[in-house]
Amino acid sequence: MQTPDRFTTRHRLFAALAAAVVVLVLAGIGAYGLITGAPTSPQPGNDASSGPGPEVTEPADPAPTQTPRLPVVEASADPETFAHNVAEALFGWDTASRFMPLDYTSVILAVGDPSGAEQAGLAADIATYLPSREAWVELRHYGTTQHLTIEDVFVPQAWDTAMEQARPGQLAEGTVAYTIEGTRHRDGTWNGQPVNSQHPVTFTVFLVCAPSYDTCHLLRLSKLDNPLH
Repeated sequence: MQTPDRFTTRHRLFAALAAAVVVLVLAGIGAYGLITGAPTSPQPGNDASSGPGPEVTEPADPAPTQTPRLPVVEASADPETFAHNVAEALFGWDTASRFMPLDYTSVILAVGDPSGAEQAGLAADIATYLPSREAWVELRHYGTTQHLTIEDVFVPQAWDTAMEQARPGQLAEGTVAYTIEGTRHRDGTWNGQPVNSQHPVTFTVFLVCAPSYDTCHLLRLSKLDNPLH
């Protein structure tokens, strides 16, 4: 996280809020996500988000051939809709395309905090959701693709508590958190056979919307599988 003296008046609230949530709500878990470091080396069947891909479960029908393209986070002024759009883009990637992890990172950063105050932290958050460059190259051997099926999107009670504890003016108007629960799907080829795997995931996205901005923007991400509740 950036230190408070680097925040504009408008954004100092995030550092203060993170500290408040640690003490009052999350019992030691920072509000805006923790950096876990470099992803582990790829091993077939690893369920880590940065690990390779598909563990062998059952044959899957081959996907139709399509022109590879980067996902897009569709703009929305509705925070829940935007949270849904961010989640789908964050988990949607194809190692068989010409793109690399940094290309997918740029998709998410494009809808980040317009002031730039949270962009460095957001980039670090995204890195923990994507395979490393080395793992990506390994995943290409399996033609691994990934997408997310969302089961639930909700404002966590911990965020409501944080809002209640926040001092007047501490939070930018339109700041909100949504916790997302879903299933990560990976598809690829193992020993010449199409295979797939599924893994439940949960995480929290922190947004700022109207009246601060005409459309929503992504501030930070929680650590994967360590969301606000």
